[in-house]
Amino acid sequence: MASPAPALEILVREPDGFTVWSGPPYPPGSSPPQKLPKTPCSATSFSADGTRLLATVASASATVYDCRTLAVVRVFELPGLLAAALSPTGTYLQTFQKSSSPQEKNVTVWHVDTATALYQHFQKSMSKATWPMVQFSADESVACRMMPNEIQFLDPKDFTKGIVSKIRMPGIAAMQLATAPGSHVAGFVSEAKGVPASVQIFSSSKDAQNQVVARRSFFRCSTVQLLWNKGSTGLLVLAQADVDKTNQSYYGETKLHYLTTDRAFEGMVPLKKDGPVHDVQWSSSGSEFAVVYGFMPAKATIFNKKCNPLLELGEGPYNTIRWNPKGRFIVLAGFGNLPGDMAFWDYSEKKLVAKTKAEWSVSSEWSPDGRYFMTATTAPRLQIDNGIKIFDHNGSLQFKKMFEKLYQADWKPEAPERFGDIADLTTSLSSLKIEETKKQVSAQGSKPGQTSSKAPAQTAQKPSAYRPPHSKGSAELQDKLFGGLAPTGGEMSKNALRNKKRREKQKEKKAGEASGSPADES
Repeated sequence: MASPAPALEILVREPDGFTVWSGPPYPPGSSPPQKLPKTPCSATSFSADGTRLLATVASASATVYDCRTLAVVRVFELPGLLAAALSPTGTYLQTFQKSSSPQEKNVTVWHVDTATALYQHFQKSMSKATWPMVQFSADESVACRMMPNEIQFLDPKDFTKGIVSKIRMPGIAAMQLATAPGSHVAGFVSEAKGVPASVQIFSSSKDAQNQVVARRSFFRCSTVQLLWNKGSTGLLVLAQADVDKTNQSYYGETKLHYLTTDRAFEGMVPLKKDGPVHDVQWSSSGSEFAVVYGFMPAKATIFNKKCNPLLELGEGPYNTIRWNPKGRFIVLAGFGNLPGDMAFWDYSEKKLVAKTKAEWSVSSEWSPDGRYFMTATTAPRLQIDNGIKIFDHNGSLQFKKMFEKLYQADWKPEAPERFGDIADLTTSLSSLKIEETKKQVSAQGSKPGQTSSKAPAQTAQKPSAYRPPHSKGSAELQDKLFGGLAPTGGEMSKNALRNKKRREKQKEKKAGEASGSPADES
């Protein structure tokens, strides 16, 4: 007999602390049940497998909870604590503390159950890009860290062995261990003195670490994101340059490269539109990836692992793509400085299911069972209109809750395999929902005081979205993005207002001349 699917849970953090909600569906008008009293903290995060939860208090402590019972497993008192992270299955806790001297080792890997310090080293500084310092594979069988000019491997079964092997990489600036499985590691070397930047892939196996498995070199790159697929056979490299030498983009220049461990492909992803790469994501199977790219309106394409295009998702005001964990549904969205448009696609049917909106969204993610899509508007990015929205897989809004101030909203991770597939019934239900939505939209369009669904809602107290200098005043761009409607809700510029007055005066003058009484006699 198959074990029952786990219950969905949501972590919610406000200024006075965090709590855990039971997941949807919720009865209409009800508040989500809280599974944990609100607990003060500075930051919270789940282990990758969702078995444990970490809550930290800055410069003071780290507390690990068991997610099944929400009971405290261990409290670590850590003066000067700056950062903390759980390993993928929650076996280890990694911490970074203030240090007054190099003799004081400030990065520690603790065994959570025994509170034993298994490994320590000194680190002068830490950034978001280099934390956590020690990276683990998903099953915690492989562990490594980046140090000047090399990647060092540790034995998670026995940290007392120290460094068990090394890969020399002079000038290494970033690295990413493949996690499922931890068979390979990728390192990035910055451009220097006319030598191009490069990404190199090595085997994690001690006996095969001396040979480069795959390599890609390129100029005009200051930072990279290294994105491994499930199966650890493909690596996407999103290369970013701070300055776009073609002067086409205010945000610099981005290029997407792709390498495979069998060397079947090493090169740039063939994107059909000029402009930045806004977002890229692998499917849960690791056999396809989706990219949103190009100057607005952006284009979205799905590629297979041979880097051949499989499906075009059209164009629109999008900069975000989210593939649900079951691989069936995809959300294309325009968040941040875009109006919040969302397009729900059924990938198995290769069709658009619905379009809707979630304005001002800062974070967004599918539930582990692939049935719900949650968006959140959070501080400090936005200080007003903080809240959570949960949509069904067909784009219909299921739940909404506003907060005075919200810092974080995350689904508790679960293995997607533990959930059943969404019933085939959803296909017919989706088409019914689309018809209902169309009727509602057309009915709303005739009501006074309601804004068009094509344009962002106009609210006096909301700050207008920031737009880079190169896009300001681009009538063609506004036309494509908002269907000819000005995003400011119809307010005229000074020039347009002056021209309108001039036209009205000319009309009055002609009318006056026709009646024999000049309009300027008064």
